Amino acid sequence: MKTLILFDPTAPRGAPPAAAPERQARAALKGAVVGFIDNAKPNFDHLVDDLAAELMARHGVARVMKRRKRSASVPAPEEMMREITGECDVVIAGSGD
Repeated sequence: MKTLILFDPTAPRGAPPAAAPERQARAALKGAVVGFIDNAKPNFDHLVDDLAAELMARHGVARVMKRRKRSASVPAPEEMMREITGECDVVIAGSGD
Protein backbone atom coordinates (compact mmCIF):
# COMPACT_ATOMS: atom_id res chain seq x y z
CA MET A 1 0.00 0.00 0.00
CA LYS A 2 1.31 3.45 -0.94
CA THR A 3 1.68 6.12 1.70
CA LEU A 4 -0.23 9.29 0.97
CA ILE A 5 1.10 12.52 2.48
CA LEU A 6 -1.03 15.64 2.19
CA PHE A 7 0.33 19.16 2.60
CA ASP A 8 -2.26 21.78 3.48
CA PRO A 9 -1.26 25.17 2.04
CA THR A 10 -3.75 26.95 4.28
CA ALA A 11 -1.70 26.82 7.48
CA PRO A 12 -2.33 29.78 9.76
CA ARG A 13 0.13 32.68 9.74
CA GLY A 14 3.10 32.09 11.97
CA ALA A 15 2.73 28.32 11.87
CA PRO A 16 6.00 26.45 12.39
CA PRO A 17 7.70 25.10 9.25
CA ALA A 18 7.03 21.55 8.15
CA ALA A 19 8.88 18.88 10.10
CA ALA A 20 10.66 17.37 7.08
CA PRO A 21 13.95 19.16 6.31
CA GLU A 22 14.04 20.93 2.94
CA ARG A 23 17.15 19.03 1.85
CA GLN A 24 15.41 15.68 2.29
CA ALA A 25 12.36 16.91 0.40
CA ARG A 26 14.52 18.02 -2.52
CA ALA A 27 16.42 14.72 -2.55
CA ALA A 28 13.10 12.86 -2.63
CA LEU A 29 12.17 14.64 -5.87
CA LYS A 30 15.19 13.30 -7.76
CA GLY A 31 13.88 10.77 -10.27
CA ALA A 32 10.29 11.30 -9.15
CA VAL A 33 7.21 11.62 -11.32
CA VAL A 34 5.22 14.73 -10.36
CA GLY A 35 1.58 15.13 -11.29
CA PHE A 36 -0.46 18.31 -11.54
CA ILE A 37 -4.24 18.49 -11.44
CA ASP A 38 -5.33 21.72 -13.12
CA ASN A 39 -8.65 22.97 -11.75
CA ALA A 40 -9.43 24.77 -15.04
CA LYS A 41 -9.05 28.29 -13.68
CA PRO A 42 -7.23 30.83 -15.83
CA ASN A 43 -3.43 30.87 -15.76
CA PHE A 44 -2.80 27.63 -13.89
CA ASP A 45 -1.52 26.07 -17.10
CA HIS A 46 1.14 28.80 -17.36
CA LEU A 47 2.16 28.43 -13.73
CA VAL A 48 2.41 24.66 -13.96
CA ASP A 49 4.53 24.78 -17.12
CA ASP A 50 7.08 27.01 -15.38
CA LEU A 51 6.97 24.99 -12.17
CA ALA A 52 7.42 21.72 -14.07
CA ALA A 53 10.47 23.10 -15.88
CA GLU A 54 12.01 24.22 -12.58
CA LEU A 55 11.34 20.89 -10.87
CA MET A 56 12.99 19.01 -13.71
CA ALA A 57 15.97 21.36 -14.14
CA ARG A 58 16.76 22.13 -10.51
CA HIS A 59 15.45 19.15 -8.56
CA GLY A 60 15.92 16.19 -10.89
CA VAL A 61 12.26 15.35 -11.40
CA ALA A 62 12.16 12.65 -14.08
CA ARG A 63 8.74 13.34 -15.56
CA VAL A 64 5.71 15.56 -15.15
CA MET A 65 2.12 14.50 -15.79
CA LYS A 66 -0.57 17.16 -16.22
CA ARG A 67 -4.30 16.55 -16.11
CA ARG A 68 -7.09 19.14 -16.31
CA LYS A 69 -10.45 18.98 -14.59
CA ARG A 70 -13.57 20.03 -16.48
CA SER A 71 -14.29 22.81 -13.99
CA ALA A 72 -13.11 24.14 -10.64
CA SER A 73 -16.53 23.40 -9.17
CA VAL A 74 -16.44 19.63 -9.67
CA PRO A 75 -14.12 16.98 -8.25
CA ALA A 76 -11.57 15.28 -10.48
CA PRO A 77 -13.08 12.20 -12.13
CA GLU A 78 -12.31 8.90 -10.42
CA GLU A 79 -10.50 7.61 -13.52
CA MET A 80 -8.21 10.67 -13.51
CA MET A 81 -7.45 10.19 -9.81
CA ARG A 82 -6.60 6.50 -10.31
CA GLU A 83 -4.32 7.30 -13.24
CA ILE A 84 -2.43 10.15 -11.62
CA THR A 85 -2.03 8.52 -8.20
CA GLY A 86 -0.99 5.27 -9.85
CA GLU A 87 1.80 6.87 -11.90
CA CYS A 88 2.99 9.78 -9.76
CA ASP A 89 5.11 10.00 -6.63
CA VAL A 90 3.83 13.51 -5.86
CA VAL A 91 0.56 15.14 -6.96
CA ILE A 92 -0.13 18.87 -6.75
CA ALA A 93 -3.69 20.12 -7.11
CA GLY A 94 -3.60 23.71 -8.26
CA SER A 95 -5.55 26.86 -8.67
CA GLY A 96 -5.05 29.72 -11.04
CA ASP A 97 -6.52 33.20 -11.52
